Amino acid sequence: MNFEFVGLEISGLILIKPRVFKDQRGFFMETYKFSVFRENGIDVKFLQDNHSGSVKGVLRGLHYQKHPKAQGKLVRCIKGEIFDVAVDIRKGSPTFGKWVGVYLSEENKYMLWIPEGFAHGFLVVSDYAEIIYKVSGAEYSQAHDAGIRWDDPEIAINWPLDRVGELILSEKDSKLPYLRDLKEGDLL
Repeated sequence: MNFEFVGLEISGLILIKPRVFKDQRGFFMETYKFSVFRENGIDVKFLQDNHSGSVKGVLRGLHYQKHPKAQGKLVRCIKGEIFDVAVDIRKGSPTFGKWVGVYLSEENKYMLWIPEGFAHGFLVVSDYAEIIYKVSGAEYSQAHDAGIRWDDPEIAINWPLDRVGELILSEKDSKLPYLRDLKEGDLL
């Protein structure tokens, strides 16, 4: 098989390790194959692809979309390295408010599947990074755009801030609410 699917500590989150074929010319790898992903629990229709670039120290997140426009994301770093985080915000989940973080990089070529019901964010730990991610569930909807503060003390994400120097946040992200301040309709 051209992928290894690794279930993470929180149910639904899957780290995908593609098989990379390297030789003197460079490399080749499959980044997505519907039939194989479906067989491994990722049975979704992707509706949108996004691509972002950020300098070292940029922290984006924690973002999600509210129902009925909730999204799943298949995240991959194609240049540099990021610390990618998913936070469980599924109402009634035994791991509600818990998080998982993984390093995604152009070297390891790993991907992270984040299903609906999670907030997502990342920190750029290399000088520059680019990520691409496929989105399922719904296309972007500004009316359903939501988020949680990156430094929420109840979630207590252990961001690798010692690797970045100055932290760079957007004004929007610096004003996001804490998890405890979200209303019932804001949760997934």
